[in-house]
Amino acid sequence: MTDVFAQCPIFTSTHYLARQTTPKDADDLLQVYSDPAAVPLFNSDNCGGDDFHYQTLARMTKAIAYWQTEYAYHGFVRWSIIDRQTKKAIGTVEIFDRHADDFFDDTAILRLDLGSAYEQSEAIAEIMNLFLPQITNCFVSSNVATKAPRAAHARIDALKQLGFTGSSEVLVGHDGTAYTDYFTLPTRLAAIKVN
Repeated sequence: MTDVFAQCPIFTSTHYLARQTTPKDADDLLQVYSDPAAVPLFNSDNCGGDDFHYQTLARMTKAIAYWQTEYAYHGFVRWSIIDRQTKKAIGTVEIFDRHADDFFDDTAILRLDLGSAYEQSEAIAEIMNLFLPQITNCFVSSNVATKAPRAAHARIDALKQLGFTGSSEVLVGHDGTAYTDYFTLPTRLAAIKVN
């Protein structure tokens, strides 16, 4: 098993590369996190009221610094998704093992934030396939879950193609808030790359 907190792995596909987010990504990621068409599809569940709508470079830089601190404390890993043609960061993926007293205990939560230009089924499936085959090698949970609001039609299509199923269960936040719109997949199936 790979210790993602000892050295963050790099994953590549035909069109994308995923590597740990660093401050040098701030300019590119500001374009993603200030994109009004993208923000409603971000998963900010249980994030203390942060909706990830960042409109200044200072705020984006602060977010990246927080992500690096969480990584240092083994809270979660945040990768930047790089378009291999443009060499620009076009979004991020966060993954962590969740332990809780609800349905989503023993579940790796995968948060995918993408610029709206990449919110297409084919791109989403390729990006998800960077991570899904690695889940069992990098995380210990029995399941993986990701959020797709009902308006995220391309994302939902991609998740279904990858074998995810919609869940009627709620994820219960630290303050008791119930969060919906999750799709789940057993990690033993996530390890099988879907083309």
